[in-house]
Amino acid sequence: MIKVLIVEDDVLISRMYQKVFESEGYEVLMAGNGQEGLDMARTKAPTIILLDIMMPKMNGMQMLEQIKADPKIAKIPVIVLTNLSGTTDAERALKLGAVKYIVKSEHKPKDVFDMVKGILAASTRDEIPEA
Repeated sequence: MIKVLIVEDDVLISRMYQKVFESEGYEVLMAGNGQEGLDMARTKAPTIILLDIMMPKMNGMQMLEQIKADPKIAKIPVIVLTNLSGTTDAERALKLGAVKYIVKSEHKPKDVFDMVKGILAASTRDEIPEA
């Protein structure tokens, strides 16, 4: 079963995404701050992580750096899901290893689910053999 870790300090937003993913048959884990999210990533082995940036204790960028520095969890795809729409934040997140940067206010939760589904499908395909 696909396990999604949602790291978001706004309970209403995290529950909204939780409902969408659970209705599609995914298992959902939720963390309310970056440190809790990092601990869960290390102990629960999620398939993919949805990560907010502005959070208490450890922000999303710090968490992303920690994930990519830890060989045990570095390969977990991370999607940054935030309301920060600046290109500097997006560029930094992608440079740190996020697979996608999504601005919450620009996409419905179902759209986000569809993007996650596409990313998971792409990450589980066999590699294309060299010509």
